[in-house]
Amino acid sequence: MALPVLWTILAAVGAWIGFANPYVQFPAAAFALPLGLAALGFGAESPRKAFKRAWLAGSLASLGCLAWVYWPVHHFGGVYWLLALPVPVLLAMAVGVYYALFGLGAYYAGKKLSPIAGLLFLAVSWCAMELGMGTLISGFPWLTLSAAFVPWPPVAQAAACVGGLGLSGLITLIATGPLFWSRSKRCAMLSAAVGIAIVAFGVYRIATFEDTGPSRVVAVVQGNIDQSIKWDPNFQQETVKRYVMLSREAIAQRQPDLIVWPETSMPFYLQDDTPLRQPLLQLARETNIPLVVGAPAYSMRAGGTGYTLFNRAFLLRGNVGIADGYDKEHLVPFGEYMPLASLLALQKFFDGVGDFESGQNQKPMQTGDLALGVLICYEAIFPELAQERVNQGANLLVNISNDAWFGATSAPLQHVQLSALRAIEQGRWLVRGTNTGISAFIDPLGHIQPAGAQFKALSGIGVVHTRTQITLYHRLHSALRLGVCALTALFIVLMALSGGRKQKNRGLTK
Repeated sequence: MALPVLWTILAAVGAWIGFANPYVQFPAAAFALPLGLAALGFGAESPRKAFKRAWLAGSLASLGCLAWVYWPVHHFGGVYWLLALPVPVLLAMAVGVYYALFGLGAYYAGKKLSPIAGLLFLAVSWCAMELGMGTLISGFPWLTLSAAFVPWPPVAQAAACVGGLGLSGLITLIATGPLFWSRSKRCAMLSAAVGIAIVAFGVYRIATFEDTGPSRVVAVVQGNIDQSIKWDPNFQQETVKRYVMLSREAIAQRQPDLIVWPETSMPFYLQDDTPLRQPLLQLARETNIPLVVGAPAYSMRAGGTGYTLFNRAFLLRGNVGIADGYDKEHLVPFGEYMPLASLLALQKFFDGVGDFESGQNQKPMQTGDLALGVLICYEAIFPELAQERVNQGANLLVNISNDAWFGATSAPLQHVQLSALRAIEQGRWLVRGTNTGISAFIDPLGHIQPAGAQFKALSGIGVVHTRTQITLYHRLHSALRLGVCALTALFIVLMALSGGRKQKNRGLTK
């Protein structure tokens, strides 16, 4: 079997096993993704072959990790199965372009840079690639390499200093180091030193970490409402009863300081004075326990020309009723809005696509000494949103989501590990409340404490701590992003000015 095929298989299988999935996850396998992609580009005979080979390997790796996209598109988007099957394939092919650019960079690094500079470039270019994934065309930083290592907390702790983005770059440096070892002992020393430093720092941080902030008891209620009947008007009253009942069960277990219900747990406009919301107000009034509730919301446009819809988290408190709210600002394309709706006639292919608009109220929801930085659904995969919540004074992060869209696929597992990265980066506890799981309490070290099993109605109790300390990553967030862009540009200029180097690595893919 030709070496390019072996490197392609290694990269793809490494991603499938390294990232979270319902079968088996072995984080170290994720090293094979950047290693395989770099090897394909490093030993290619031409830039075109480097791009093509890395694109194919990256697309296959992405397809295995993103195959879950078929489930919501077909089962809840109403797309005929034959038309839904290509959707994850097309998404994987699009993500594969980013990996192809990394492979192309590896090709030029091997030709034009010294071994040590080439190794550093691969690390920086991986960071640049993930930064592009998270920002371009709405952003989709789902396959963040460092998220695969959340199950290994000693490795993941470096995210508190350099973020998930920087940690991905360091992992790439370690993974691709062997490609340079035969040419430079310094590369071997550097990759080994970085690996040792990451683990040593992680062990030290875990051993010395203390939660000195006030402790608070939090209840998360997982209603496990079937998505197919959730919006049925005949089932609305039953939904309200289930959430109120589960909340009272949580109160009977242990008096919580806060109760969290999932995203759109209430399938009606909570701001309207209807009989459906009375049990919620009564619960808040009788117990005097603050309640975070997800529900759709609206406001009238200027001039009374119509309504603007929002995906909102409401804060209900005592006799006040609705005390505060947060409107989701980063919406899901093709789920909560139709991209380029005026140019692309795609609406007819999708049932139930929302027409929501982004919110602007980023400030934490305040109740007593709790400043709740809310992230709705996949907002938790964007590091800059958690960064902004803490900038605004959040001492506790709350992620409410409805992962019922994903069924029993890899997505809920991948989603919760990405959420854990936000907790590590910002040094905050993160409370995660979902409709079908994975509901969890995540500490600032990224330890995930599930509130209970998936696909089961439950009320889970956890003890969290409010924190005001700022991590190094939080302080350096903007500088790190600018640094990645500047260093990538610098390396590109150096390669453009270089006359080329004698090749000693052609055997990698021939």
